[in-house]
Amino acid sequence: MKIVDVICSPGRTGFFFDDQRAIKKGAVADGAAYVGNTATPGFTAVRQAGESISVMLILEDGQMAYGDCAAVQYSGAGGRDPLFLAKDFIPVIEKYIKPELIGAEADHFRPLAEKIDSLHVEGKRLHTAIRYGVTQAILDAAAKSTHRLMCEVIADEYGCTVSDHMIPIFTQSGDSRYENSDKMIMKGAQVMPHALINNVKTKLGEHGELLAEYVGWLRARILKLRPTPDYMPILHIDVYGTIGIAFGNHNYKAMADYLQKLEEIAKPFHLRIEGPMDVEEREGQMQAMKALREELDSRGIDVELVADEWCNTLEDIKYFTDNKAGHMIQIKTPDLGGINNIVEAVLYCKAHGMGAYQGGTCNETDRSAQVCVNCAMATQPDQILAKPGMGVDEGFMIVYNEMQRIMAYRKAMADKAAK
Repeated sequence: MKIVDVICSPGRTGFFFDDQRAIKKGAVADGAAYVGNTATPGFTAVRQAGESISVMLILEDGQMAYGDCAAVQYSGAGGRDPLFLAKDFIPVIEKYIKPELIGAEADHFRPLAEKIDSLHVEGKRLHTAIRYGVTQAILDAAAKSTHRLMCEVIADEYGCTVSDHMIPIFTQSGDSRYENSDKMIMKGAQVMPHALINNVKTKLGEHGELLAEYVGWLRARILKLRPTPDYMPILHIDVYGTIGIAFGNHNYKAMADYLQKLEEIAKPFHLRIEGPMDVEEREGQMQAMKALREELDSRGIDVELVADEWCNTLEDIKYFTDNKAGHMIQIKTPDLGGINNIVEAVLYCKAHGMGAYQGGTCNETDRSAQVCVNCAMATQPDQILAKPGMGVDEGFMIVYNEMQRIMAYRKAMADKAAK
């Protein structure tokens, strides 16, 4: 089945672009906005509307396959590609990608995805968001061309098995970390609440006291509201490097002492801490994560460390995994470019004893979330992010329902074939 046309449309994402450096330097929340000076090139405000591009591939039989180009909330930070604006990048897709796709066979995903993902323009790879969205569309085209689900295409081409059960869903609260936690508990989210602890003074506390208070509240709230006595969610909190700011990026003993206190407060719930420090470069971040992980493990502190910042590409993920820089890695899907890299990253982590968290960003779209669910159902990571948005309900619904559709459809087809 050949691709005969490529059409692009600008879109909105489920959240915003935020200037992370400006927030860390003290930009102040003002309602849904932030007040302060920008600190990352390309930003015109500390918070601005998220943008996406839908890439539609028209097949020769008239079917339309599509994916959404999107970039992370904190674009331009932590070694990531710059701000992704539709007006800047639709012309790039039309000039450089469209000629590569028209006339191409769409019956297989992997070869065409790898071709687009590795394409160089003027000596540089395309923006991660472009590679992300175009390869989503290629996967959908392969599925439609061969009358399979997207997850089935991945499983067939990468030698894995589509899951027959739900992948644990991780929900994120945004700054509404109290009210949104209630939603997560009532809906039975298996991993929660993210919490967005991105400022020492207002969220972590100069000595970590504010986060400790929040973890205690969260524990009590789960015990009070949980739908069944056996509901035992994992507490996964993203601290955006603030523990390192408060206690010292390389003061592993002090950070471990603090994490041990949080572990005790959280019991009986298991605790994961994402991004405990940010040393602003890849090698240093890997070494710091490895050292803190070794400190926790040697002392028997049962807190998992999740790598995020400076662990962006497939190569980064392999590097952090090989060096055991943490217990789990967030595979932040838009940062990897082509979704073929998401598949390989999850499979690599699983094969080498590293926890695989197929994440992403609140700043994605419904379409990118659905395609990511198909990747997860084929590769079976330890958890998948509910996205987009920070409101809990919408992102949880999109991810949960897509998984349920896949399982119900495959069961119905299997039952039909067995008759």
